[in-house]
Amino acid sequence: MSGEQKAKAHVEQAKGKAKETVGRAVGNERMTAEGRAEQAKGDARQVKEKMKDMFRR
Repeated sequence: MSGEQKAKAHVEQAKGKAKETVGRAVGNERMTAEGRAEQAKGDARQVKEKMKDMFRR
């Protein structure tokens, strides 16, 4: 399960980065903000999974 969550985190981060880049390219502030939010969500999920791994060992 942990590997699945880590993969989701990476997907969210990549999706957010792409959305932010496209938003900047077309001048859409809302899309840029949504991209940043998705990246933050992915970052939070990744930190959570790293903490779980740290406590398992």
